[in-house]
Amino acid sequence: MSIGVVAKIRIQEGKNQEFEAVFKELSDAVRANEPGNNFYALHKSQSDPLLYVVLEQYKDMAAFQAHGASPHFKEGGKKMGACLAGAPEVELLDGV
Repeated sequence: MSIGVVAKIRIQEGKNQEFEAVFKELSDAVRANEPGNNFYALHKSQSDPLLYVVLEQYKDMAAFQAHGASPHFKEGGKKMGACLAGAPEVELLDGV
C-alpha cells in the first residue's frame, strides 16, 4: 500500500531563499537515490509566505522509512533546521 505524506513547514522571516535552496538539494537527492519515492514536491502558501507544504508519496512503508533513515535526509534536515520557525506538522496517509 502506498504511503502519502503532507508536511507543513513554517520558516523564519527572511529565510525563504535559503530554505528553498536546501530543499532543492534534498529533493534532487531523493529523486536520484530513492526508487521507492513516487514524488517529493515543495509548495508555498499563496496567503502566507512563511508557510510551505511538502507533498510526498512512497510505494510502501519500507520506502518511507528508508527515506527517513537516508544520509541525504538527515543532512538536509540539519541544514533546514536553521530556517524553521518550529517543528513541522507531518500527517501520514494510506493510499486507497
